[in-house]
Amino acid sequence: MSIEKIDIFVDSLIKFNLRYNLVSKSTIPIIWDRHILDSAQIIPLIDFSIKGVLADFGSGGGFPGLVLSIFNKNPDFHVKLFEKSPIKSIFLREQIKKLELNAEVLGNLDNFKEISANYITARAFRKLDVILHFSREKVTKPHKLIVFVGKNSHDKLKNVTNSIKFKYKFVNSETETNSKIFFGEVK
Repeated sequence: MSIEKIDIFVDSLIKFNLRYNLVSKSTIPIIWDRHILDSAQIIPLIDFSIKGVLADFGSGGGFPGLVLSIFNKNPDFHVKLFEKSPIKSIFLREQIKKLELNAEVLGNLDNFKEISANYITARAFRKLDVILHFSREKVTKPHKLIVFVGKNSHDKLKNVTNSIKFKYKFVNSETETNSKIFFGEVK
């Protein structure tokens, strides 16, 4: 990962966050652990060597989408950021241009009928069952789904999986002891 680009991104986020709430102000002192490392921990779950697309639902201040885009060195692997907030979208576009990333901001996910992607990521977006619905109904198949979830998501998922059959597992978060990462394959 380009530490120089991450440093530029973090500095920009902190300055922008003084005027507009991209992330909680209480997380600024721990931004590296809470946002950067938390986002980067899913890099091993993604094959950046393929010709592919990653769609990040609810990108917010760029997590995990911009962090993953900074890591990506493959010109044939593209990152799409879905963010409905105009202010956050402006920030994301500025960072993409400044850091010369292979990414784009596409706006509100609700406005799209179909999304073509090999990977879907979501962090602090919506409840897992809603993300699963979007994944099944709007995203071309097959694709992999990577969602940051809380400690009770496994129990909640049991109700959802009765009607949807797919392979999935939970991976322990490396940065949050009570959190997990949902990793599923939708066919």
